[in-house]
Amino acid sequence: MTKILGLISQKGGVGKSTLARAIACEAQKAELSVKVADFDLQQGTFSKWHQRRLQSDLEQIGSVEMYKSVKDALEASEGFDLLIMDGEGRASAKTMDIAKVSDLVIIPSGISNDDTDPTCELAKALVDKGISRKKIVVTLSRVGTEASANRAREDIEARGFAVVDGYIPEKTSYADAQYVGKSILETTHKSVNEKSQAFIDTLIEIILKA
Repeated sequence: MTKILGLISQKGGVGKSTLARAIACEAQKAELSVKVADFDLQQGTFSKWHQRRLQSDLEQIGSVEMYKSVKDALEASEGFDLLIMDGEGRASAKTMDIAKVSDLVIIPSGISNDDTDPTCELAKALVDKGISRKKIVVTLSRVGTEASANRAREDIEARGFAVVDGYIPEKTSYADAQYVGKSILETTHKSVNEKSQAFIDTLIEIILKA
């Protein structure tokens, strides 16, 4: 049975597609067959990254395609172990469609109020429309210090939403890696890769148990 992961956000720049790429790469390394549905029809953020990946002669990620309809993505995911739905960089009617069918919904967030506020507003809107709070988790990205991560985590948890342990730190090498189609766990710096490895491994465990 296909596990369905929905990655959604209220705004861009919070690391949603960065997270989707890392999860897809690591899930494939774990010998899971992966299907990625890119719903960002204007920018095609995931699809363009995957194209750069292939141009760099890196391993292909299962099947990556752009979709307008959640229904079409679901039909195309038959036979895959994991379907990753990379939503648009804003809330829309499709955001709710993704949340409804997902086993787990991840809402990535930065650490400032400008990020945590809309993140919690989106999570609350999903709950208000009938999405189970239990299948919604928030992840922290672009973190500068442990203290700033703890502050953001406390803020989000105080509003009743779960935050996954760990985070993705802010690293220039992550941007450099993704520019050539690598994930944040495939930089040329082992110590940098290790900073996010445990976090992504934890996420995959959560996804498989959802």
